[in-house]
Amino acid sequence: MGIRSIERALQVLQEMNMQPHSSIARLHEKTGLPKPTLVRILKTLEDAGYVENDKRIGGYQVSALVSALSAGYHKEPMIVEAGRSWAIALTRKHHWPVSISLLDRDAVVVRFSTVPDSSMSPFHTTVNMRLPLITRGMGLAYLAFAEEEERSLIIDILRNSDDPENALANHPAELAKLIGRVREQGYATRSPEVEPRNSNTIAVPIFNTGGRAMASLGLTYFSSAFKSHGDACARYAPILKVASEEITQDLARLSHAP
Repeated sequence: MGIRSIERALQVLQEMNMQPHSSIARLHEKTGLPKPTLVRILKTLEDAGYVENDKRIGGYQVSALVSALSAGYHKEPMIVEAGRSWAIALTRKHHWPVSISLLDRDAVVVRFSTVPDSSMSPFHTTVNMRLPLITRGMGLAYLAFAEEEERSLIIDILRNSDDPENALANHPAELAKLIGRVREQGYATRSPEVEPRNSNTIAVPIFNTGGRAMASLGLTYFSSAFKSHGDACARYAPILKVASEEITQDLARLSHAP
């Protein structure tokens, strides 16, 4: 049996970390916790130095001390290690945030992001964000290029999902057509039917040296920065494909390093 108060505090911290600042009302809406409970949790976290109450913005925000919680974490998938420098380089050159995601059963999870390095990011943070496999660019880039047997197993899982973003899993012909189009063009994008609609993501798969899809690499941009979505894809999809190939080569070098 877990300690409920600690679980609640961690839930609040996780939600706050997704936003530049949070109000009691928003935290109540997102966590479902009673407002008096939230007040006590925030006061405790504030006293401990992990949360700041900024009266200028009328809300709470996490402090720099929160980053120290990850200081002892060193285990990271090798493919993220191989892709980290390429993601950072892409953001430095093109300014948009770049992320690396890994499969987690019925979604991909962002394991690395250059949002902190980008002045043009539509998001406050994306690390640990779960992205559906059919409607999100990074999810679809993985699903479309997964090995056939693996993809079939994943789709079986998605068919039993209550998430409306997985509804296409129950329409095999339409899903096969979508996957075929993604494989033909070599990249995936976010569905125009899901939020946020002021931005989009272009994503490509990252393969291991054996040709198996292991992750996805995505670049997110504001739609208003381009005349059309096609213009953005024509510009960045080839760049992402080259970066993916370079990451595969770096992964090979890391795999053989002593």
